Amino acid sequence: MPSPTDSTPPTVLVLGANGRFGAAAVQAFAAAGWRVLAQARRAPNTLPGGARHVAVDLADTAALAAAAAGARTVVYAVNPLYTQWAAQALPLARLGMDAAQRLQAAFMLPGNVYNYGAGMPALLREDTAQWPTARKGRLRVDMETELRARSSQGLRSVVIRAGDFFGAGSGSWLDLVIAKDLRRGKLVYPGPLDVPHAWAYLPDLARAFVAAATAGDALPAFAPLHFAGHTLTGAEFLAAVERAAAALGVAPAAGFKHGGMPWGVLRLGGLVVPMWREVAEMAYLWRVPHAIDGSAMRAALGALPATDIDTAMRQALVALGHRAAAATPAQAAAG
Repeated sequence: MPSPTDSTPPTVLVLGANGRFGAAAVQAFAAAGWRVLAQARRAPNTLPGGARHVAVDLADTAALAAAAAGARTVVYAVNPLYTQWAAQALPLARLGMDAAQRLQAAFMLPGNVYNYGAGMPALLREDTAQWPTARKGRLRVDMETELRARSSQGLRSVVIRAGDFFGAGSGSWLDLVIAKDLRRGKLVYPGPLDVPHAWAYLPDLARAFVAAATAGDALPAFAPLHFAGHTLTGAEFLAAVERAAAALGVAPAAGFKHGGMPWGVLRLGGLVVPMWREVAEMAYLWRVPHAIDGSAMRAALGALPATDIDTAMRQALVALGHRAAAATPAQAAAG
């Protein structure tokens, strides 16, 4: 990985730059002054200054390495559809590792809490035992096991484990379920309202990746790090959504109605709808209290970005288009 004392801007290759995390990583690295190579099949709608599109397919390792010559960090932001994880998750990750090794670059992976399974303790540390109870958890463990093995072959890697993403666009539990009907005055929470759940505001997480990449060789050859993010009960998360909606002028006058997730229907429907089956497999994450201990990461990297929950939620809702319509000149004059 590049050293912070390098005189020329370091280069990062972001694989899967059109995804939520990939796009956030492109923005964060570019804002930090890095030269960013944004790999994706189709060109991103917008790219910040200092970033350019790389259209080479992930499977063409030689061509990808040639197009990304000079990159010393590879951020793996590829995420297959939930229904395709069994077939694609590990093979695609291996292709990313192959590209990093060919470039002699460090490999950075966004991790999650799937590794720990339904018996996970309330506070998750880097040394917490991993006992996955779902297929996707076992695949996650396999990815990290392979990274650890490849460290003996010269591949440096960092896994930054975080909770559920929110912010920086669509495609998360926030917009797909919780605030899906926000404009109609209804919020839906997937689990009990008194259970703590780990969340990661995506722009903060992306900036933590920049910090870890900048640390370079100061980190071990295989470095799992935990990003604390926000730990909120369901009631606290919904309250933050309601405050943000009120601040943006999109909260209903009569207040929000709350609903729950029909997990029984999803499990039954999963017999014929593959996506429902895959989602239902991870239902335990909403029943089992968990938080991520970020103390080791802070010790290794220093002060980390931490947007307060109210600001983060407002920005997340704005990114989803939840902004009150601007007043017309006549309305403004009348007010």
